Amino acid sequence: MRVPEQRHSILDQREWSLVILIVLVTLVVSWVDSGFLAAGNLKDILVRCAPTAIVCCGVMLVIVTGEIDISVGSLMALLAAIMGKLMSVDHAQLPWGLAAVLTLLAGACVGTVTGALVAWGSVPSIIVTLGLLTSFRGLSTLLMGGENIAGLPPSLTELAKQGPGGVPLGVWVALAVIGVQYVLIRHTALGRRLFAVGSSQYASVMTGLSTRRLKLFAFAYTGFLTALATLVEVPRLPMIEAGIGREFELLVVTCVVVGGVSIAGGRGTLWGVLLAVLLMTMIRPVLTFLELGEAGEKWTKAIQGAFILTAVVSDSLFRRRSRTEAEK
Repeated sequence: MRVPEQRHSILDQREWSLVILIVLVTLVVSWVDSGFLAAGNLKDILVRCAPTAIVCCGVMLVIVTGEIDISVGSLMALLAAIMGKLMSVDHAQLPWGLAAVLTLLAGACVGTVTGALVAWGSVPSIIVTLGLLTSFRGLSTLLMGGENIAGLPPSLTELAKQGPGGVPLGVWVALAVIGVQYVLIRHTALGRRLFAVGSSQYASVMTGLSTRRLKLFAFAYTGFLTALATLVEVPRLPMIEAGIGREFELLVVTCVVVGGVSIAGGRGTLWGVLLAVLLMTMIRPVLTFLELGEAGEKWTKAIQGAFILTAVVSDSLFRRRSRTEAEK
């Protein structure tokens, strides 16, 4: 049964490739327009990375167990609607601390239900989360009644935009989540078991691991982190709209797979995922500085698609080579 490898080097070959690509892109774009390296632009990229990095930490564990979750974007929209209804001055007007706790609980509960459908219902995760993707989007639209939600507490909005040290709250929360994720993966039995399930579910069962409970945890954890990302990202916006989180699931899955997490499960690193988050988040600002105009949006989607296709093909080739070497 394979567990995460204890590497002697900080980064592996895939991660060094991402580092080199990030550096090359930065050098080229800054040569075209030196404003790309301005402190304000770099801060903006970092802030944009935060919610994606938070949710990627959860989706990474889901994919590591051999499953997938493509509903996180629609879940974010639903949780944003719930959060807005709870704390907006035009609606329930609950203290934003209490509303935040309820939103986190809602995210964790939804993730738990999703995990239960996959683990105990024996329904393929791609089917479950595809259905939920549509359902959550419809529920968020229904909950909002065709209207945008404004009137979020000014104290929360200010904290989201300018947190401790002048750094937006999302960045601090992302750093905390990354720290927890690192400890979970590298220094706990739970992390090793999650990887073991993805490596070989049969072997995991034979050694006494509860694969159902482990998958349930991964989905519940993802739901919780999606709620957390919603809490730190949505208050930065002028108002809550029904379209929040649209195509976010594609970005998250792309980052996780491009970062080196095997789509078949059992293999992947946190640093690779974080480097992929940075690279994928840079695409839109890079295209803006290259002055591609309206074509930038089309190029963004094309580049994302190319990256995920390349990552999946390379992962397939890696697994084929590993099986060949094992048979020798």
